[in-house]
Amino acid sequence: MSEFRLHLHFLSLLLLCYVSPSSFFNLNIDYSSYVACGPHQTQALTEFMNEFDSSQCNLSDPYNGVWCDNLTGAVTMLRLKACLSGTLKPNSSLFRLHHLRYLALTQNNFISATIPSEFGNLSRLEALSLMNNSFVGQVPSSFNSLSFLSVLELTLNELTGSFPLVRNLTKLSALSLAANHFYGTLNPKSTSLFELRHLRYLDLSQNNFTSSLPSEFGNLNRLEILYLSSNDFFGQVPPTISNLTSLEELNLHHNQLTGSFSLVQNLTMLSVIAINHNHFSGTIPSSLFTMPFLSYLDLSDNDLTDSVEVYNSSSTLSRLEYLSLGNNHFEGKIIEPISKLISLKILDLSFLNTSYPIDVSLFSTLKDLVDLDLSGNSISPASLGSNLDIPINLKILLLRGCGIKEFPNIFKTLEKLENIDLSDNIIKGEVPEWLWKLPRLNTVFLSNNSFNGFQGPVDVLVNSSVKNLFMERNYFEGAVPILPLSIDNFAATINRFTGSIPLSICNYRSLTHLWLPYNNLTGPIPQCLSNLTVLNLRKNNLEGSILEAFYVGASLQTLDVGHNRLTGKLPRSLQNCSSLEFLAVDHNRIKDKFPFWLKALPNLQVLILSSNKFYGSISPPGQGPLGFPELRIFEIADNKFTGSLPPRYFVNWKASSLMMNEDGGLYMVYTKRTSGRLSYMDTEAIDLKYKGLSMEQGKVLTSYATIDFSGNRIEGQIPESIGLLKALIALNLSNNAFTGHIPLSFSNLGKLESLDLSSNQLSGTIPNGLGTLSFMAYINVSHNQLKGEIPQGTQITGQPKSSFEGNAGLCGLPLQETCFGTIAPPTQQPPEEEEGEEEEVLNWKCVGIGYGPGVLLGLTIAQVIASYKPEWLVKIIGPNKRRNR
Repeated sequence: MSEFRLHLHFLSLLLLCYVSPSSFFNLNIDYSSYVACGPHQTQALTEFMNEFDSSQCNLSDPYNGVWCDNLTGAVTMLRLKACLSGTLKPNSSLFRLHHLRYLALTQNNFISATIPSEFGNLSRLEALSLMNNSFVGQVPSSFNSLSFLSVLELTLNELTGSFPLVRNLTKLSALSLAANHFYGTLNPKSTSLFELRHLRYLDLSQNNFTSSLPSEFGNLNRLEILYLSSNDFFGQVPPTISNLTSLEELNLHHNQLTGSFSLVQNLTMLSVIAINHNHFSGTIPSSLFTMPFLSYLDLSDNDLTDSVEVYNSSSTLSRLEYLSLGNNHFEGKIIEPISKLISLKILDLSFLNTSYPIDVSLFSTLKDLVDLDLSGNSISPASLGSNLDIPINLKILLLRGCGIKEFPNIFKTLEKLENIDLSDNIIKGEVPEWLWKLPRLNTVFLSNNSFNGFQGPVDVLVNSSVKNLFMERNYFEGAVPILPLSIDNFAATINRFTGSIPLSICNYRSLTHLWLPYNNLTGPIPQCLSNLTVLNLRKNNLEGSILEAFYVGASLQTLDVGHNRLTGKLPRSLQNCSSLEFLAVDHNRIKDKFPFWLKALPNLQVLILSSNKFYGSISPPGQGPLGFPELRIFEIADNKFTGSLPPRYFVNWKASSLMMNEDGGLYMVYTKRTSGRLSYMDTEAIDLKYKGLSMEQGKVLTSYATIDFSGNRIEGQIPESIGLLKALIALNLSNNAFTGHIPLSFSNLGKLESLDLSSNQLSGTIPNGLGTLSFMAYINVSHNQLKGEIPQGTQITGQPKSSFEGNAGLCGLPLQETCFGTIAPPTQQPPEEEEGEEEEVLNWKCVGIGYGPGVLLGLTIAQVIASYKPEWLVKIIGPNKRRNR
């Protein structure tokens, strides 16, 4: 995960310690004027509660309950948090509580509900919180009649539309629309936002607003908190923002803002500044270092070039506790001035691009420092010795990619150390025995070094407190180590471990994720590993059968045992693994029929059965669609599958939504800003026949959509329904017995990069539509019975002639056979679009193919709704699917 995402998450946690909408909800409430409500006053409330499953509501909870005015007896305050389940209907008894002044319905399970417009009937409301209820649709215009409203909190829903109408809410002091799907611009002519002159708190973060920042922000001169992060705001920050002289927190991170960072000229009250992950450039303004209350400063992931020598002239940053300058273009020596910021607790100086080595001992003055990230910088070797003064309260020390050659002895003195990262260095030899005696050690990254073993006895790790140990891409050899009893996650990919997987691994009750691929392990797979969430044993020499005892409710998400010597059948107990997303058993000796029974798994996205002894038909009973609704990667090559594919075979496939990082893939990373939690991301790899080559493809769970049926005995026609797979990138049907024409619907596969139809019995001509596929980099139709002129397009004429050889009737480039002087059969054209037809589309999502570092970067396909509705589709989905527009 990139650094900006780590900072983003941590910032959201840190800001909970500052002013939040919930604290605004308490604003100006005089609890002395409230009393508990009697039965008579709560009749409407009782009716409201009865509309839902409210068994979890504890009205004696100080954060849940109902209060009445001690003079009038009317219900005036209601809080119900995380205890209602059902539908909030427009005729709900809630809207009869006309005297309500404070209403908080948060974290409830309101099923697929829009916000009822009847909220506008509660005209005396002063504070309304509907946070985290999964409300959908737009904010009702009736909200504009809540003229007494001071606090409006709609965070964490699924609301959409442009900025809601709030023109009459002139008393608003706190407004949060964060973490929704609002979009559009903040045009002062079309929004009433800048007329809310009493606003003190404004949070529009994590939406889809796209515009420059209007100069009218300067009108909101009472603002204390301003969050605009994680949108698509662009351009320069208007100078009028310096009018916000009461501003205490400014959060603009994760936008597209540019220009120099000179907006803090008069903002002397600021305690939090987060402008990370933008495109700010130039030097850091000196006024930044005269702010007496500044405690949080994140300037990382920008284009700043300051030498940071300005720190030398500043003694006013004595309150600064968080400082992040990573991923900029700083020059000069920066450590000595930073060492004067004696209140620092978290310091991120990763990837500074400075040519000066960092002397770790210079941080000795930072006695409160608990988190230090120096990754991606050159570290002075002498500063990693054991006799140097270093902040003894350090809990997190990250030194990834620092060119370190020897294990740092400086760790010996850090008895509070919880998390260390030494990955991507050049350390050789054995891991020292003393490391495992650090009493609070939780997470250790040793990946991508040259370690070859552990000092000490074979059980040196067993009594360690380590829960997460990552030692991929090293030279560890011998038996798999005896792990700490507390282990949760263990990754030792690409090492030299031999022998069997020790049965002692069954003693690790908390183990959930185990990666041991690319070693030399032998013997059977211990049955106790069926309890894991992720199990990857790819490319070893394991024997015996696949795990059998998957119980109902098993947590298994990933099972990869490809490239071993496993025999037997697929275990039918896999049906119990409802969370299973990734299943790879390729390159083994499994003998079984096609597992149609797996289609009951609701989350299965990747199914890889290639290079085994599978046999029989792959046509589902009843000759209907295959099923497998979430499937995106389907690899069954080099088996003995037979049968034909019915016309509806590819109908109704789709894919679930994905998370993606900046470079197109996802991976396991320790999220250092999240209290020691780990984030499991995609690390899986498969073998892929792509563009005529066999290669290993990583990050498959988030990288592409592909089908490979090659090397089987499948016959009959290729279904036209394959044209529904709009996001398909690689399709390999080679070395089968397909007959008939190349489907016209191939022209709909607009993202297709690799197509292999070679060595079949296809006839007819090559559709012209194939020449229009702009992403097509490889096509092979050799050794069929095709005829006519090869379509002339850039993507096709650039192919080698071997891609078309073995078809006696083909002519035209790139073949030598010319069509000049002959009347070649016309190539097939797609029929005209017919009015009234609608297409059922496969909503595949893919995010590109990573063919080695930096090659074939990701494509992100959102839901693709086809505009082309050919006649063949009507035949596939049936006339009952046709509707009038």
